[in-house]
Amino acid sequence: MPADPSHDPTLDPRRDTGGPGPAASTASAEAEEEAVRICADLLRIDTSNYGDDSGPGERAAAEYVAASLAEVGLEPVVFESRPRRTSVVARVPGADPTRPALVLHGHTDVVPAEASDWAVHPFAGEVRDDVLWGRGAVDMKDMDAMILAVVRDLVRAGRRPPRDLVVAFFADEEAGGVHGARYAVDRRPELFEGASEAISEVGGFSVDVAGRRAYLLQTAEKGIAWLRLVAEGRAGHGSAVNPENAVTELAAAVARIGAHPWPMRLTPTVQALLRGVADLTGLPYDPADEAAVDRLVEALGPARRFVGATLRTTANPTRLTAGYKTNVVPGRASAEIDVRFLPGEDDAARATIAELAGPGVRVEEIHTDVALETPFAGSLVDAMAGALVAEDPGAVVLPYALSAGTDNKSLSRLGITGYGFAPVRLPAGMDFTAMFHGVDERIPLDALRFGTRVLARLVATC
Repeated sequence: MPADPSHDPTLDPRRDTGGPGPAASTASAEAEEEAVRICADLLRIDTSNYGDDSGPGERAAAEYVAASLAEVGLEPVVFESRPRRTSVVARVPGADPTRPALVLHGHTDVVPAEASDWAVHPFAGEVRDDVLWGRGAVDMKDMDAMILAVVRDLVRAGRRPPRDLVVAFFADEEAGGVHGARYAVDRRPELFEGASEAISEVGGFSVDVAGRRAYLLQTAEKGIAWLRLVAEGRAGHGSAVNPENAVTELAAAVARIGAHPWPMRLTPTVQALLRGVADLTGLPYDPADEAAVDRLVEALGPARRFVGATLRTTANPTRLTAGYKTNVVPGRASAEIDVRFLPGEDDAARATIAELAGPGVRVEEIHTDVALETPFAGSLVDAMAGALVAEDPGAVVLPYALSAGTDNKSLSRLGITGYGFAPVRLPAGMDFTAMFHGVDERIPLDALRFGTRVLARLVATC
């Protein structure tokens, strides 16, 4: 009988409830406060990415990052894929140059923000009640600041990490990374020579589960397929009968795709997470019972929004374009669809979209990228979990899958295994996941300081 993948020991959730691990260098008090200052500075630099090169670009933020690295004696490489679409990479020599390097990476672009919707101006970098507000406070200038503060502290103190660190700050992640991480790995792969693993955003944050604090370490992420549906018909007067109306054909396809009930399929990472939640809550774990699965997801509180979207492939219609006048039937109509597929479901998802679109609608590709999944095991996972538990004794560390994507997709083209680990300890009940691309994005200062300490421990022990 084949082994049951849901009981693969390399994917079992980590239940580390002991005290702090072995002593390791942690961040200085100066580094903790520097992380706060750097984050505020970065938030004041508008790097809005509209997906069409119309925004300000990342040049100003990249120059700030490069200057921060150069100030402590590092030699950052600054390069552009297009004017003002700027990325920065630097290498910190490790004690053992024969070991594979670790990449610490972030992106400096942010999604746009409408200032009138916010309680605090999104690019003010303002602190209120020990909380730092601004677009990018969680996605992901907080992690950029932690990386910079930890690396600067390390170099100033004359310490060497166990292995080389490659620190990278990419442009364009919010539009798929084509002009950032993808450009870097395709055009400047030598900057990542010898690297085998990477850590970046959207993992390592805390949630409260049945009165226990658990940290979700990202070991998987869904794939991306941004698709365009195109219907072509017969243009004509809006008052005439028109059985070849492109808008009608397109609207029917969009409705079918938007209403499609994608089947639940639990990947090994999601299974491991739900088993861990079951252990903490006492709720039953039955992967064949959708109601039981939903109860476990609900037990994750605000994080259920992210986790619930990893139970199945999803496809959301997001944009519609047709016509130029009310009384003219257009000859062409188009829509855009955001498909996020589970690992192993790329071809099946595309086939389903094509079938739902129907023979009268053409499916075109806008952007696509791979799904990722790696076991919740190995020395780097041990070091990440150990660093968290050392700073928060009694905490639990669990794997999870991200419903969105990160620049780890691009690094995977170089054979680099990526994890989501931007560690923050959050107040109970804080809806952290709603901050991603949301209004009034903000991060508690204590969370930034905590993350800086954890990241420093990781860098010292990995």
